[in-house]
Amino acid sequence: MTDKARSAELILRLYELRREAVMREARDWFFSFNPESFEDIQRAVMGEHSAYVRMVTTYWDMACSFVNHGAVDAEMFNDANAEHVFVFAKIQPFLEQIRANNGNPAAFRHLEQAVMATPQAEERVARARAMSKAIAQARAAANEERTEADAANA
Repeated sequence: MTDKARSAELILRLYELRREAVMREARDWFFSFNPESFEDIQRAVMGEHSAYVRMVTTYWDMACSFVNHGAVDAEMFNDANAEHVFVFAKIQPFLEQIRANNGNPAAFRHLEQAVMATPQAEERVARARAMSKAIAQARAAANEERTEADAANA
């Protein structure tokens, strides 16, 4: 079996893990989580969604460690995934505070290394951050419209 075929198998296995029910819930929640401050991250980590935050961030850090150590082909991984960029975009502005606060200077280093090694990484991260915020605003507006429509129909 070629290295490319092994990479493909690992990428498919990583995809299967993302489909697990609780992981899907965690990813859905994280997708709408748009921290504006380190305190927002702290509230999430200490709140009811703590497991979701930890599950999503450590999953992608683990997956990126496979890339960084050469177990998964980086180009193939990035062709098949973009979610790790979105996850990194959400925590990047607060990364040094996260590392200092949890006493782990290596926290999310694999995620950071894999994302920042991609071509035009800074631009890609900035686009992901802007897209995440736009999606969150659109979801909030849709929820508000539904609430108003429900109130009008009540």
